[in-house]
Amino acid sequence: MDSPLYRYVIANSTDFRLLEREYAGRTSFFGSEPPLSQAIGYLVVLGFGAAFSIFTTLIVHIEKISTKKRINSEMFNTAGRTVKTGLTASVIVSQWTWAATLLQSSNVAWQYGVSGPFWYASGKAIQVILFGLLAVSLKKVAPSAHTVCEIVNARWGRTAHKTFLIFAFLANIIVTSMLLLGGAATVEALTGMNRKLASFLIPWGVILYTAAGGLKATFIASYVHTVIIFAVLITMITMVYIEKYSSDQIYDYLETVAALTREECEAIYSFGNGTTFYQEDTYACGPVPNNNSGSYLTMLSADGLMFGIINIVGNFGTVFVDQSYWQSAIAAKPTSASRGYLLGGICWFAIPFSLATSLGLTSTALMLPITSGEAGAGLVPPAVATHLLGNTGSVLILTMLFMAIVSTGSAESIAVSSLVAYDIYREYMNPDATGDQILKVSRYVIVIFGLVIGAFSVGLDELGLNLGWIFLFMGIVIGSAVIPLWNMMTWKKASGTGAVISAWSGLVLAVITWLVACSIQSGSITIDNLGKNEPMLAGNLVAILSSGLIHFVYSRWRPQAFSFDDLDKRIRLVENDLSGLSEEDKDPKILDSSYRWIKTRGLAVTIVLLVIWPLASIPARTFSRGYFKFWVFVAITWGFLSAAIITILPLWESSTELLQLTRCFLISEGGVHKRSSGANTDDSGDEEDADLNIQSLHYCALKHHEKSDISSGI
Repeated sequence: MDSPLYRYVIANSTDFRLLEREYAGRTSFFGSEPPLSQAIGYLVVLGFGAAFSIFTTLIVHIEKISTKKRINSEMFNTAGRTVKTGLTASVIVSQWTWAATLLQSSNVAWQYGVSGPFWYASGKAIQVILFGLLAVSLKKVAPSAHTVCEIVNARWGRTAHKTFLIFAFLANIIVTSMLLLGGAATVEALTGMNRKLASFLIPWGVILYTAAGGLKATFIASYVHTVIIFAVLITMITMVYIEKYSSDQIYDYLETVAALTREECEAIYSFGNGTTFYQEDTYACGPVPNNNSGSYLTMLSADGLMFGIINIVGNFGTVFVDQSYWQSAIAAKPTSASRGYLLGGICWFAIPFSLATSLGLTSTALMLPITSGEAGAGLVPPAVATHLLGNTGSVLILTMLFMAIVSTGSAESIAVSSLVAYDIYREYMNPDATGDQILKVSRYVIVIFGLVIGAFSVGLDELGLNLGWIFLFMGIVIGSAVIPLWNMMTWKKASGTGAVISAWSGLVLAVITWLVACSIQSGSITIDNLGKNEPMLAGNLVAILSSGLIHFVYSRWRPQAFSFDDLDKRIRLVENDLSGLSEEDKDPKILDSSYRWIKTRGLAVTIVLLVIWPLASIPARTFSRGYFKFWVFVAITWGFLSAAIITILPLWESSTELLQLTRCFLISEGGVHKRSSGANTDDSGDEEDADLNIQSLHYCALKHHEKSDISSGI
């Protein structure tokens, strides 16, 4: 092979010469010795988990002492219902940043080019933003609720309660399984640690602080996790587009890769003796199928759009059916719920969009020997980071990934424990359960769930199901529960019987459609064939659309005569603790104002992300150099601004409480120091100083209690 294009690439690109020299004969990126030792893997999996457990448990303990508040079942599962906008946004970003957010987003960039990161980010941001509507609705009609299934039971009865309890558990299991599958695969690739063992050990990183401090400890840890994730994100963006390369260089490389012929790809991916190991579906080389002009630099991608639709449908299920998002809404103050979800969705958009636009596109631009199997397992970001920064890059990605895993994992653990404690234990086993009993059950469930889900993820791995496969499949399983739950909160005529029928019918129809579409397209039903875009798209669409249609028709035929004014009266508090909600928080006018605020802005952002932005990119067809430069500028700017907002806003909102706590600490230290230095002075003076110090501390604790918990802001 001796084409002018290939000669130009080899002669003029340092990176392509590096590819020939450093990766010559490599059939995969991680096929040889892992870049890090197993000791690093154990240190991250066990050490980070232990460190965060100590940190968050200590913070919760300090607040418990300073505010004189005991952690009861209400506080454990609702965080006092006082969380502010900044922390709500930070928690949403943290919960929504799965392993898939960091790994799968770069996989679709590797597959489809610039459309992949966009459709991943926009297709997952809108659900959180729109959920803000339900969050405010919950504050209006069911402020006493602990779980979404409690609301189902209060409105539709036990049959519907059992149905949606199953779907809620499925959502928690699917999300946590994806965390462990992606995390374990990355830990194994980077450190050589056995992925099955990693699947068992990773959950222990969250069990201790989640079981000890409950939702509040989870929120505090989530803030720290989110700050670290954004710090690594900014580092990677800077390395790709500022330090190592420029948008013009990445543009040239992507244009070159897409123009390579099969013969040129075979020559690049070959052994020293000239024997090629290139396979068209294994490496990112040559034109992209079903993309405009075969380019990576276009939004006109049929497969990218197909992925986007699957992504949108599937992730409605993992937000609207996942108890962890309802729990965050329950924990937030009403005005914080609307603003927090909108801000969280907008800031979260930067993580997959900016990260995959840098690491995902760079993986293809540099033609690293990443296989489709490695990409499907989520190994594109660690491969690029390792190539750019060596062991430092591997450690940064491993740290970033672990932050995402433990953050979402802790939220899922609390969600499952709340469902078991309130919707199984109290509802069916012990209706007169005390707060202490609820608290004990919640903690037991967190430990048990952490152990069981590790074994479940190992089982999925044994079946050959990776992160990418589960990600596409999730909408088929839980998508049929989305519209009935939306109707439950927004439509007074929505039928409970219709909700049950539509949820189960939608699931059955989705599975049938998925299997039939696979058989028609591929001729046989296998794991690989079922994981293709077309059958997954068909199953996902049927799940959500058929369920919505069935519920609408049934509810019109046999509507429920229901008044939302009665809903909260049917929900029982355990310890009658709504102290976090002021009269202002219960004011119907303020709640209506918050609902209108999130409705107009949430719908506007949704239209921009799903309609205006994609349509505005169509005239560009294949991006010009200038257009791509602007695209990268948007990704970089969005990433930096989001990092600043998520880091600073929670601290700013809690500045008064932080200063008060610091002042109290200094008063305490000053009193102790004064008494120590004056040990030989008059005893009456010592007693007077001690009394003054005790009174000052009592005043500080009282004032701090009167304001708000420090961890409500951070």
